[in-house]
Amino acid sequence: MTTTPTRLLQRLDAIAQSLNDRGDALALIGLGSVGRERDRLDEFSDLDFFVVARPGRKAGHLADLGWLADAHPLEWQLRNTRDGYKAMMSDGILCEFAVFEPDELRDATFAPGRVVWSIDGFDAALAEPRAKPPSPAPATEEWLVGEALSCLYVGLQRWGRGEKLSAARFVQNYALDRLVELAARTDACQDGVAADPFNADRRLEARHPKLAEELPALAPGYAHTPAAALALLDALARRSAFATGPMAARVRALARDARG
Repeated sequence: MTTTPTRLLQRLDAIAQSLNDRGDALALIGLGSVGRERDRLDEFSDLDFFVVARPGRKAGHLADLGWLADAHPLEWQLRNTRDGYKAMMSDGILCEFAVFEPDELRDATFAPGRVVWSIDGFDAALAEPRAKPPSPAPATEEWLVGEALSCLYVGLQRWGRGEKLSAARFVQNYALDRLVELAARTDACQDGVAADPFNADRRLEARHPKLAEELPALAPGYAHTPAAALALLDALARRSAFATGPMAARVRALARDARG
């Protein structure tokens, strides 16, 4: 069955009804595309939410997911954090959720949510985080480029040693991460596309279409790390004068040698 925005919102309402019927929860808070960012909701979305349990009832919600299965049968579940689960419903809707009691939620870090359902008197301000999302460590342009260059160098050395998986990670993951951070400073950002404070990869293609056009060359896969290193070096050089000099030359020579 095809997932649609309407079905996702209806399922969230069904979860709310289940919680209401059981009487041991205070609220259901929708997050992300089923929270305050419903303009992003589409057929590829999942259900992200918090359950706010009555004091002393959190453990019961985590030990028995019957309240969730009452909304729709489950075919798979994984307790992936101390506070929550990932769970697949039998019609392909993926849920990712955590359960908190009110005092815990006051100290949790999350993007602002939307109260989908609550008992009378629930403090709706709990859907607003008091703790701010983690701020990235301050980094200069020189540091970002230098880190990227060193990752390219280490990756190419490991490629030469035959450690191709490690090489791919250093070049196509770690060095690319630094380029993404650099592009956030140097490239024009598409208006109206919000950044994800927890994951710079989210919505990158929409936020930075110029960088998105380069991605096939920057992350071509396990067997193409030397070519990726050259593409990354060029992408860095287009954005920063720090991507020149002896280290860049050494990386370029290694990549060319590795390509044969």
